[in-house]
Amino acid sequence: MEHPDLITHKNGRQRKPLGVSLPPGNMRDSDRGDTSTSEPEVDDEAEGLIRRSDSEDRRHRRVQPGVRGELGNILLLLFLYVLQGIPLGLAGSIPLILQSRSVSYKDQAFFSFVFWPFSLKLLWAPLVDALYFSRFGRRKSWLVPTQYLLGLFMLYLSVTVNSLLQSEEGPNVAMLTAVFFMLAFLAATQDIAVDGWALTMLSRQNVGYASTCNSVGQTAGYFLGNVLFLALESADFCNKYLRIEPKDTGIVTLSDFLFFWGMVFLVSTTLVAIFKRENEHSRGRRRVQEETKGVTETYSLLFSIIKMPTVFTFCTLLLTAKIGFSAADAVTGLKLVEAGVPKEQLALLAVPMVPLQILLPVVISKYTAGPRPLDVFYKAYPFRLIIGLEYALLVLWTPSVKQDGGFPVYYYGIVLLSYAVHQVALYSMYVACMAFHAKVSDPIIGGTYMTLLNTVTNLGGNWPSTLALWMVDPLTSKECQGAVGQSCGSPEEAGLCVKEGGACVTTLDGYYVESVVCVVIGLAWWVWLGKKMRRLQEESPSAWRCRVNQ
Repeated sequence: MEHPDLITHKNGRQRKPLGVSLPPGNMRDSDRGDTSTSEPEVDDEAEGLIRRSDSEDRRHRRVQPGVRGELGNILLLLFLYVLQGIPLGLAGSIPLILQSRSVSYKDQAFFSFVFWPFSLKLLWAPLVDALYFSRFGRRKSWLVPTQYLLGLFMLYLSVTVNSLLQSEEGPNVAMLTAVFFMLAFLAATQDIAVDGWALTMLSRQNVGYASTCNSVGQTAGYFLGNVLFLALESADFCNKYLRIEPKDTGIVTLSDFLFFWGMVFLVSTTLVAIFKRENEHSRGRRRVQEETKGVTETYSLLFSIIKMPTVFTFCTLLLTAKIGFSAADAVTGLKLVEAGVPKEQLALLAVPMVPLQILLPVVISKYTAGPRPLDVFYKAYPFRLIIGLEYALLVLWTPSVKQDGGFPVYYYGIVLLSYAVHQVALYSMYVACMAFHAKVSDPIIGGTYMTLLNTVTNLGGNWPSTLALWMVDPLTSKECQGAVGQSCGSPEEAGLCVKEGGACVTTLDGYYVESVVCVVIGLAWWVWLGKKMRRLQEESPSAWRCRVNQ
């Protein structure tokens, strides 16, 4: 029997797929892009809802409250987005920790599925919008249980993570992937709920601050869970910069960090559940009303959009465009850690990139505001391919620079410069792509349309990265030196080589093979398919309009 308070609300509003910026140790362009410019869909959607509430506003001619009047709501939204970034930052730090424990690249590829939920949340977002308990609140019905589960998963991990990372047979990558995949799935679900609540929690006058809370909060949460954690977990970093007397461990351990944030999730969620009413209406504040559309209707609409010839062609191009960058973006950071670069130092290099990542979209948008934004995408493409080759040369050069005390300052300067140039090319392509999404999206169904295109863009970065990690080991050639008649073609053979007194030596690193192959594929894409993408700008507006029954 259906619960009397369980509502199937007609709402087709979709959220933008939002990824997470990874530090140079695990650079993924799809992740970084959406975090920094995730506002267009939320803002466009909010504006649409605002226009629909104008008739109500005319009936309530009261003085609007300023930001101070809703400072509590803004701070709550900011805090919720910070919480969302914590598990994502932790998930981003695990590949670096695994690499320092010499796991295979196939294991790294398997763990990379952890980063997929934020790109796939469009699949279950209509359900989150539609099913809820009316007495408890539409958004709290999902926010509270997902955050409780996040806290409980973190507490579970705080007890088991050491055994998962330090078992006799090596890290238990399968279990780590399962648990962190659930963390990412729950964080993505929480993001859907918080995005929806943001539009109704704030008044019409202040709803624009929702996207600011999203961008700032997620970035701060990711920084805490990734950069700050890796720094405080490193004994070398703490001994060098934070301690007078050196110790063998960092200031915090992964277990301590997980336990602390698990408790923060549980306590804060309890406070929100008890004290924050979702449907409260303060005097003089006009709320943005939410649009409604059935779940079945939303899925049908998505299918109708994807069937359109121009959209189908564009999505195919988006799904293949980033193959040429996959080796550079997914493997380079891990190879640097393998070469001896401290993972915490790589993470810290992301800090000086923040001002650049804020400034780049503003500057680049001046060149993508015209009728042909994909021209910028096309022109930046070969430069990003060249940067991929430069990354390979950087990895090749790294072992020769290593000294007894680590790496010289000028080495980190070169890595930082390489990363900065990479960001310029990445953001040029990303902002151009987002501008084209906004240009072609049918305004009648703009939120759903743009979210679909953003989802495909993210997937176009995820699957090549996973494949690139998976292929490193098969493309790598090793031989057994010091033991006659032995080989290193498999882990068992490598074990026999070591047992016979030999050592497996890499004769050809699959990363370099991948780097060249990816660049060749990328150049082929640019020459043939890149021009096809540019020609899509010449299609008439009607070619992008979805013909559905209104």
